Amino acid sequence: MQDKPVALVTGANQGIGLQIAKDLVAHGFTVLVGSRNLERGEAAAKEVGPDAHAIHLDVTDQPSIGAAAERIRKGFGRLDVLVNNAAISNTSKLPGMSIGDYAKLTRSSNVSLDEVRAVWETNVFGVLAVTQAMLPLLRKAPAARIVNVSSGVGSLTNNSDPASPWRSIFGPVYPASKTALNAMTLAMSIELEPAGIKVNAVSPGFTKTNLNNYAGTETVEKGAREAVRVALLGPDGPTGTFTRWKNVTIPW
Repeated sequence: MQDKPVALVTGANQGIGLQIAKDLVAHGFTVLVGSRNLERGEAAAKEVGPDAHAIHLDVTDQPSIGAAAERIRKGFGRLDVLVNNAAISNTSKLPGMSIGDYAKLTRSSNVSLDEVRAVWETNVFGVLAVTQAMLPLLRKAPAARIVNVSSGVGSLTNNSDPASPWRSIFGPVYPASKTALNAMTLAMSIELEPAGIKVNAVSPGFTKTNLNNYAGTETVEKGAREAVRVALLGPDGPTGTFTRWKNVTIPW
């Protein structure tokens, strides 16, 4: 049986996911670097260090998810932390296009349904599919944790406030996918609380990553902090929360 706690981070070959992997290794974890592209995952794992291992994982592909779960079962026997980090903001955004300009192309009145489905497939359904596949392994851990990396732009409470600075970009693609992810988080937390598995959503803030064409203002080091804090929650820690660094509640 694996002595060190084991964490799986999806979408961990770059950006916030990669930083979360680095931070969890620094906290004594063996980390599985989930990546759609195995070569990129292997390069990322090498960058993290000897306690990181690449694992092929496409969150939109059920055979890939099942194979990853089986590999973890055979190699480690359990999973202590699952960080659902993999996400996309779009499938068609042109390089250099601003967030505001892209938002104008993806209003409820004009957005392509294929675009909505593609983003939700990764950001919502992919999270549920991975979580379902990993639950038998999480149940084998003494105090499992699930962290869903969400976004403050998904807050219905904030977006219903006319004074909210991000209200103008709220739309059915990326922002609403994070609203749906928050709902998934709450549903998971309610079901799994009796089993002692804590499920929480976190916002990394406006972090400079490929997701936003590197328009963000925060570093990945700062963006990863809240996910790592929540992954390390003790037995008295909360479940069913939506927070940003450091433990600041975001309204649903």
